[in-house]
Amino acid sequence: MWQSEVRVDLDAIRENVARLKAGTSAELMAVVKGDGYGHGMVPAARAALDAGADQLGVCTLDEALRLREEGITAPVLAWLLSPGLPLHDGITVGVDLGCAGLTQLDEMIEASRRADRPARLHLKIDTGLARGGATVADWPALLEAAAKAQADGLVEVVGVWSHFVYADSPGHPTTDRQLAVFHEGLEMVTRAGLRPRYRHLANSAATLTRPDTHFDLVRPGIAVYGLSPVAGERFGLRPAMTARARVMLTKRVAAGTGVSYGHTYLTEQEANLAVVPLGYADGVPRHASNTGPVHLAGKRRNISGRVCMDQFVVDCGDDEVAAGDVVTLFGDGADGGPTADDWAEAVGTINYEIVTRFGGVRVPRVYDGERA
Repeated sequence: MWQSEVRVDLDAIRENVARLKAGTSAELMAVVKGDGYGHGMVPAARAALDAGADQLGVCTLDEALRLREEGITAPVLAWLLSPGLPLHDGITVGVDLGCAGLTQLDEMIEASRRADRPARLHLKIDTGLARGGATVADWPALLEAAAKAQADGLVEVVGVWSHFVYADSPGHPTTDRQLAVFHEGLEMVTRAGLRPRYRHLANSAATLTRPDTHFDLVRPGIAVYGLSPVAGERFGLRPAMTARARVMLTKRVAAGTGVSYGHTYLTEQEANLAVVPLGYADGVPRHASNTGPVHLAGKRRNISGRVCMDQFVVDCGDDEVAAGDVVTLFGDGADGGPTADDWAEAVGTINYEIVTRFGGVRVPRVYDGERA
């Protein structure tokens, strides 16, 4: 008998990737960073590859090395690389590296010497996000240095890329401005004598709404897992994650009973309370106190009172509820229950954060649709 679980439907991931793949002529990089957005990096990666994904994207070197350790041989790009990492380990097993500046390039050149093979690089230009990537002013110097290192046989520039600010708001003028900057950056790449195989810019939102940004490769992340990056649009995607638990304890209490820490919730009438063994240690946001939606005993209800580290309470009124009853926090919504989007709206965040929080140490992930 399980107490709590995160169920991940790998067939949903396959369907989503197939749908995304059918919508572009570019290659597709399935982004599986953040432990597959909470879905499990390795199973999600395998499901995405089953469905036709050409490459995988992660943030950290450790994530990329884990994929290789699990026997995954598809191209993998890692792009969040602080100074001093053992980049040679990644180069040795064929991990592509994101490079955003001269200091990083120098480290990658040194790592390629240590690995005794060229580092495969994706050079990143900052087109307006002001996060990773070389500024437009610094871009020519990075290209010049990379071209020299490539001529010396120390690196291979296989990609040029950037990242959008507002692609989740279709029609926002910033997207067109970034696209123009990217085109200018690509012209500089050509003038530097570089001919990278991959030019890539499109995240989930742009993959779904801006085919003019697809270039040679698209990088969907959240859409792989069936969640939409654009508010109010579903795009035929199917959510892959369901989070649920069993009621641990029920009790009948009087009207005016204070519930959970701080008594921020008082029962309006005599009521049946259900204690659910999930809390913020398991991924339930504490700011879901008094707002987080659940499906229990045939109805949608809200968490009553504060979310604790290990548990929360639901006021079920006069409805019958028993220990062992299933409480669904979110799923695909087919049964009328909440979705990750509903949770995001309730707590003022995005669906990305909701699913990525779950599937941690205490809540086991259970996979449907696994293949041998």
